Amino acid sequence: MSALESITERVNRNGHPDDPATPFPLLTLREFFDGNDVSGSICCNLFPRPEPGEVYDVLRGIEQREDVNALYVQVTAFDDPDWPFSDTVWAITSASSEEVASWLPENMRPDEVWEGWIESQSYEPVSIPGGMQPIAIWWD
Repeated sequence: MSALESITERVNRNGHPDDPATPFPLLTLREFFDGNDVSGSICCNLFPRPEPGEVYDVLRGIEQREDVNALYVQVTAFDDPDWPFSDTVWAITSASSEEVASWLPENMRPDEVWEGWIESQSYEPVSIPGGMQPIAIWWD
């Protein structure tokens, strides 16, 4: 199975991600980045645009912090046949949104970082240990 076939199968597990009734898929870093060489699949509005491998390296470093339980890449759309698109990464962490924002290098600064799920949205379930919360890292 190719990387594209694998990610397509994973993303569509609960329905098509472009269908508003489908919970947003929350993929591990490995699920989203393994085989991903599609520029613009994440951080597409940054200039210069970082390549997926560069974003993956930065996010893996964040995920290894002691105050981070996991990072999940939210699949926001799958309207490009080459790879799903994400504008949001969720950090499950005990850190504040301000701390999380400071972990990203200047060339990958998000447009917004906030605490907690968006109430009007639904997401695939993930485990959140006590003392931790979901923090969104969002690039417009």
